[in-house]
Amino acid sequence: MTTLWLTRVMPDLRNRQARADLASAVNLHHRVMKLYPDGIGDQARKQLGVLFRSEDGPRGPQLLIQSRVRPDLGKLPTNYGTAETKPLTPLLEALRPGLFVRYRIAANAIRKPGKTTRALYHLNSVIPLTGAAAEEWWIRQAENAGLKIHSVHSTPLDTARGTSTRGRQPDARTRQTVVHARTRFEGTALIQDADLLRQRLADGIGKGKAYGCGLLTLAPTQHLS
Repeated sequence: MTTLWLTRVMPDLRNRQARADLASAVNLHHRVMKLYPDGIGDQARKQLGVLFRSEDGPRGPQLLIQSRVRPDLGKLPTNYGTAETKPLTPLLEALRPGLFVRYRIAANAIRKPGKTTRALYHLNSVIPLTGAAAEEWWIRQAENAGLKIHSVHSTPLDTARGTSTRGRQPDARTRQTVVHARTRFEGTALIQDADLLRQRLADGIGKGKAYGCGLLTLAPTQHLS
């Protein structure tokens, strides 16, 4: 079974770097990736299994990070905030068909119309989904991850935004605007395929995984409500 680590960072809003990171999905991506070894390659996030989600908690903003490699929290800037890491092995081992769970995910719920449909209706290549359409998208994704959704509550979130710089040489770099619509889905579900669910937990769900989308978190529960 793949070992996964869950890290919770509580940024201190008095810290300038923490505030700058929370204001940009691209900044958060770079901050998170600095916690892991260099030299992994062009698909370092995917190979390390790094997923993250920023959200408001009872004590203020928090950053949840999941990865296949334990992060080095000593690489956080001085006075950045508090952080702790724990293995997800007990949770992963407890997953089984028939188990009720509570779930939460911030996901990029989108539809990509075909070329003919786009031309006919003058649509963009990517259409963010909202309301019932977004919930239907999530239910399909959950079923493909081994979950049978019992209840779902969706909340539109701020769009993940930032400016990414690509290219190795300063004179050859291009600036690209990152925009990923985000919706939080939470509720209860029944596990149908535990092995498939463990795989999808590790891989993440949907698009925008490098910028704060796709991290699914679970907690066993006694009843569906």
